Amino acid sequence: MCNNTSDQATEFLLAGFPYLHGYQPGLFTMLLIIYFTILLGNALILIASVTVQKLHKPMYFFLCNLAVLDIIYTTSSIPKLLALLLFNVNNISFTACFIQMCFSHTMGLFESFLLMVMAYDRYVAICNPLHYSTIMNKQFNVHITASSFVAASVIIVALTIFTAHLPYTGSNIINHCFCDHFSIAKLACADITLLVIWVMLIIVVLVLIPFSFVVFSYVNILRAVLKMNSAVGRQKTFSTCSSHLTVVVIYYISIVISFSSYRPGDVSDDFHALGTIFSAVFAPALNPVIYTLRNRDIQQGIKTLIKAKTVAPKI
Repeated sequence: MCNNTSDQATEFLLAGFPYLHGYQPGLFTMLLIIYFTILLGNALILIASVTVQKLHKPMYFFLCNLAVLDIIYTTSSIPKLLALLLFNVNNISFTACFIQMCFSHTMGLFESFLLMVMAYDRYVAICNPLHYSTIMNKQFNVHITASSFVAASVIIVALTIFTAHLPYTGSNIINHCFCDHFSIAKLACADITLLVIWVMLIIVVLVLIPFSFVVFSYVNILRAVLKMNSAVGRQKTFSTCSSHLTVVVIYYISIVISFSSYRPGDVSDDFHALGTIFSAVFAPALNPVIYTLRNRDIQQGIKTLIKAKTVAPKI
């Protein structure tokens, strides 16, 4: 369908869910509820971690970044999807499409790095507690978080710019519900073999390496816990790690589900879209729930915040 004499596309059309058209009101309602849950849950954790003095610790500094990340990640794609489902507004400009792709993929990669840093924080706290305050100092925490964000941004921005400069002179219909990289790249009127290889290398290196580091950290944490003589100490140590470990498991499960939806064959485009949407909303929606239910400090911090807002000041 490519035409070398045609002008470069100025906008794309999102196909959405063509085979689930009758279920779009239900999908809209479900996604709207999930989106508000993500915004409210992460905002509560963010505000509590900033305002409650007890939560001014490295662990909650990283949790603040995770909350901001989840808000940006979902906001980059969900509002446009809601407009598509409710009003059938399926057009998106060329520039806006690549901006959306850049934000969503940058946040996804940044989360992989951030979960690795959070695993290192737990490793130092449990396996090297005497030097924890020295190693995980404020300057180090800011630098490692900023470095992770910059690295993710540079990689994804370079990928986005390269993809945006491909010729798009054929079909402008994206078989997806938002601007996913693979769905856009398939529309390019050029050989994208090298681009696909590059992206797969990025996925393997920049997702599997953090995952391997997380596994290494928790193997050493498990060894340290098993050496403890006190059952109370073991239980307390496990409780400090359980929230992060649960979030890590959910994150990588969502990645597996997302990429399994790209299987070639007789898999419909709706399944591709639903798989990616599951990845985009599943972890961000559950992260605040997990940290709220399984972390007493967060629970007390949110209660303190709510109490401070509801109690009228004395005159």
